[in-house]
Amino acid sequence: MKYEKILAERSNKKIYQDGDKALKVFDSGFSKADILNEALNQARVEETGLNIPALKEVTTVEGQWVISTEFIDGKTLAQLMQENPDKQDEYLNLFVDLQITMNKETVPLLNKLKDKMNRKISESSYDATTRYELHTRLESMPKHTKLCHGDFNPSNIIISNDGTPYILDWSHATQGNASADAARTYLLFCLDGKEELANKYLDLFCEKSDTAKQYVQKWMPIVAASQSVKGKSDEKDFLDRWVNVVEYE
Repeated sequence: MKYEKILAERSNKKIYQDGDKALKVFDSGFSKADILNEALNQARVEETGLNIPALKEVTTVEGQWVISTEFIDGKTLAQLMQENPDKQDEYLNLFVDLQITMNKETVPLLNKLKDKMNRKISESSYDATTRYELHTRLESMPKHTKLCHGDFNPSNIIISNDGTPYILDWSHATQGNASADAARTYLLFCLDGKEELANKYLDLFCEKSDTAKQYVQKWMPIVAASQSVKGKSDEKDFLDRWVNVVEYE
């Protein structure tokens, strides 16, 4: 393996290009179970026929786990939106269409979104009363088995040089309610300081999927609580405002 060019860098992993492969290299302290689960998610989603980079190999190099996938040469949708602000509506339409197409798929062996949300609520730092309200709200939501990405945002969409869109990063994939996935995407836009774009996204998703906006909004305290477990201090106030909505309904 050759770490030719760094493609992206996160706090606990780096992604490199190695010829026709992309190498996701994890820090030595990263959970082995989470790494293997991510690779398994990718392999299972690959079977749907969606455009995603093909899984090539999972290995260790000098004590670090590496997931090797097909390298897609192109630009992320986030880059394209930044470079071409006049095409924002066109890109947003493509983004929503990709999400709705993805949500139509089912992958029965993926973990269940509701199980994950229940676990995250229990792990959160909110008081027992708030956690109880969140668990109760989650239990009342309709049970679906749609493919959910869990981190669907423009930086995880790459448009290849021939114009084909690919969906990246399946580490958070689950099966569950597509409106929960939409609620998380909305929150991710907001956390990135793009509230106007978040509102345009939500309106478009609801219009194209024929989903009531209120239905997606009912998921927001739940996904905000799950996001809070990451412990990012700069997100706390915003997430607290959404989580505390359950206390007033």
